[in-house]
Amino acid sequence: MKRKIADKRVVRRAGILMCAASLFLLAACREDMHNQPKFIPLRENEFYADGRSARPTVEGTIARGQLQDDPLLYTGKVDGKEADQLPFAMTDKDMARGRERFNIFCSPCHSQLGDGNGMIVQRGFKKPPSYYDPRLVKAPVGHFFNVMTNGWGAMADYSAQVPVADRWRIAAYIRALQLSQTAKSGDVPAGQQIASQPPQEHGGKVVIRVESPAAENSEAK
Repeated sequence: MKRKIADKRVVRRAGILMCAASLFLLAACREDMHNQPKFIPLRENEFYADGRSARPTVEGTIARGQLQDDPLLYTGKVDGKEADQLPFAMTDKDMARGRERFNIFCSPCHSQLGDGNGMIVQRGFKKPPSYYDPRLVKAPVGHFFNVMTNGWGAMADYSAQVPVADRWRIAAYIRALQLSQTAKSGDVPAGQQIASQPPQEHGGKVVIRVESPAAENSEAK
């Protein structure tokens, strides 16, 4: 009987020792994870001569997705001059996207008509020039991309809010607004409709009334 009790005590003690050993092992593992051999950003490090843990990037390194190997697409310029061409073909879907982005980001100042009489201008903010100003009508389309990318005068840049492709879509839509008022009937292909009145804003939407060239010619007779 006494021998059985002694055996139980031995087993119990062995179990306690195993649990204690397991706790020590777990504690050691946790300690190792807390003290990893790594550099802490902006913390002093004596391994390098300059004492900095953060190392400068290798010369010529380009971050993933930031190659920007197309000057026209990313700067709106060719040979250092604002380009009067688009970096990709504009579809109806692109133009619709451009109008949507224009109404969101540009119309508060420039208005949906592009005449510079946006809502915050009506509340006292400095009025931007109309897109129908002769200077802007003659400006290359790359100029509008450049302004959105880098800002101009009182206008801050929108490079953080509007992606590159959308900036081009907005620029193309601005050009379309200009052409709706400055183009001549002879510039329109036969059978296509042309604007008969300046664009007007109704219910938050721009409305352009159109008529066919054929009807215009018949009235002229």
